[in-house]
Amino acid sequence: MGTSGVGKTVQDVMHRGAQCVGEHDSLRTAAQMMRDLSVGALPICGDDDRLKGIITDRDIVIKCCAEGKDIDQTTASELAHGLVWVDAHSSVEEALQKMTQHQIKRLPVIENHRIVGMVTEADLAKELPDNKLAEFVHRVYAPA
Repeated sequence: MGTSGVGKTVQDVMHRGAQCVGEHDSLRTAAQMMRDLSVGALPICGDDDRLKGIITDRDIVIKCCAEGKDIDQTTASELAHGLVWVDAHSSVEEALQKMTQHQIKRLPVIENHRIVGMVTEADLAKELPDNKLAEFVHRVYAPA
C-alpha cells in the first residue's frame, strides 16, 4: 500500500547511478551488462555522455535475435528508442504522467544534462495510493 508521494521528487524515489551502455556497444555487451546488473533495461549514452535512448532485454530478443541479426554486430544505438526522460527535481506525479502517456515502465532521470538514475513502476508503486497505482498499471499495460 503506497503513500501519497506528495512533495517527493523523482530523485527521492529513483534508483541512483544508472549505468549506460555506449551507443556503439554491441547488443551482446548490452545483454551482458543487463545480466551483471540484474536489470531489464539500460539507458544508451553517446560519446558525448548524453542520453540517446533506452534499450530493453525484450528489444534485444525481438528486434535482433528473432530477426536473425548478429548480436555482436548490431549496436545499441540501432535499437535505441524512447528518448523520454524526467528531470531529477520533477515531482513523482510528473514522472507518473510521462510514464502513463508513453506507456513505459522505466524512465531515465536527468540532472544537469547527465543521467543520474532510473525510476521504475516499482519505485512509483511504493509512493502512490492504491487507486493511482491501479490507474497507472491499467494505462501502461493497456493495448496501444
